[in-house]
Amino acid sequence: MQNFDYMTPIRHIFGKEPITKLPEVMRHLGKCMIVLLVIFIILTIGGSNYMLAFSLSPDSQRTDTANCYRELFKEYPETRPWTDSLRRHHALRDTFLTMPTGERHHALFINNASRKTALILHGWRDCSIDFLYLARIYEQELGYNVLLPDLHAHGLSDGDLIQMGWLDKDDALRWLTLFQTDTMVVHGVSMGGATAMMMSAMIFPKAIKDIRFIDDCGYTSVWEEFSGELKNQFGLPEFPLMFSTSLLCKIREGWSFGEASAINEVRNSEYPMLFIHGSNDTFVPTEMVERLYDAKPSKKSLWITDSCGHAESYAKHKKEYSKRIKDFLMGTSI
Repeated sequence: MQNFDYMTPIRHIFGKEPITKLPEVMRHLGKCMIVLLVIFIILTIGGSNYMLAFSLSPDSQRTDTANCYRELFKEYPETRPWTDSLRRHHALRDTFLTMPTGERHHALFINNASRKTALILHGWRDCSIDFLYLARIYEQELGYNVLLPDLHAHGLSDGDLIQMGWLDKDDALRWLTLFQTDTMVVHGVSMGGATAMMMSAMIFPKAIKDIRFIDDCGYTSVWEEFSGELKNQFGLPEFPLMFSTSLLCKIREGWSFGEASAINEVRNSEYPMLFIHGSNDTFVPTEMVERLYDAKPSKKSLWITDSCGHAESYAKHKKEYSKRIKDFLMGTSI
């Protein structure tokens, strides 16, 4: 019987002595894989640091209060005579508070000698001055005291990186407790809206008899907001940057994108809440407010404003915006 050489087909394909060449090929492949892995790790680390700085670095001009007032009066001219009047009567005060971390935080306080106080929370890279247009509604039309903190790493408050509302909720509670009155409302816009929602499941001083929350265009979670912008601005998927940057944030700042969730807190909130959102919002997609509203168990109201982009609801619907706030605080809209 003729012996069959099983190596003949392999030699035909690879040439002579393939067995001796295979280990060398595998070694080359292994080296290439290691090089590619190292490049991937370096690019991921670099991308994570860039994404964290891009997302959380504060405004470099954040302490320029004179410019903030100029921009406020330009966009909302009705606030100028009102602000001037407050200053003449020494009713608009700069207030500073030392946080448990040792940081020094700033707020504007409008004293209206009232047992009702509004806590107004600004948006990403904004400051307290930018939202005096809302303070005017509460002070002039509703007779409230108004407290406008500069959140961590904003305005005149200390801080190196923005906290996107998650740790800010603790700072905001400290401000609220210090300036508590019988009746209070927490009103936030964009990041401030997310902060207000994140606060809404917390335990508040028993002396506060009525507390309500208003979210104007806040996001469901930091993870969803950042992943959406990563795709919209850079055309990139969640993996790997969202995971690596979130881990970097956890290591450096003590919180991750996944845990910073407004929608999770809203599910446990028992206080009345008004949701406001522009119908054309693409920065914080309108579908987010629909899910937030559905997640809220009860005592809730939703107003989606026509033809409004991000944080445009007041500017385009001033009279109705004021009326919606009044109705909500009176309990007629829930």
